[in-house]
Amino acid sequence: MSIKCHDFSLTYPTLTTDNQIEVELKAHHHYIEPPLFQSPIPSGAQVITMPSFDIVSELDSHEVTNAVDQANKEVATRFDFKGSNANFELDKDGNIVMKAESTFQLQQMLPILYAKMGKRGIDIASLESGKIQDTGKTAQQSIALKQGIESDMAKKIVKLIKDKKLKVQTAINGDKLRVTGKKRDDLQEVIQMLRTEDVGQPLQFNNFRD
Repeated sequence: MSIKCHDFSLTYPTLTTDNQIEVELKAHHHYIEPPLFQSPIPSGAQVITMPSFDIVSELDSHEVTNAVDQANKEVATRFDFKGSNANFELDKDGNIVMKAESTFQLQQMLPILYAKMGKRGIDIASLESGKIQDTGKTAQQSIALKQGIESDMAKKIVKLIKDKKLKVQTAINGDKLRVTGKKRDDLQEVIQMLRTEDVGQPLQFNNFRD
């Protein structure tokens, strides 16, 4: 949008043949571009929002701690671990570190950890086992806890939804995804589809909006 303004300049008077003074007015046109602005939403106007939800991959840290505590209690009472000082620890980065006297004991400890995690509602697909470090006298292994949806995984999920030709829009928002659709049934289709697909990482669906 432009605003057009007019101003005028006055030339020197001249005499006509009839001895009359002739004055010439010259118009100048100026166009002023106003600054860009967003029109305010009128008071009382209804803002239309579309149904949406978030796709996340999160862990309950409290339940992780409970699972580790329960795993330690079982190891402490097991005869085959007696006197071995085998245990599970949570390090400062939130990973689980298993410590034992040998690689063989670590291999026996891992199913215990998985069982306790499952009982606390934590998908063991969130656990990623690192390499075993065995010195001959002691052995340890770090178990990483995967949280958040990384960029490559997010793109994989977006492509999966597009390939299924579902009537929704998917946007990557940090370590989660926002799915928006015209109908709630369309959103439910996305959830059902992702629950049947093996994307390699546990997913949760929250923050529903109508």
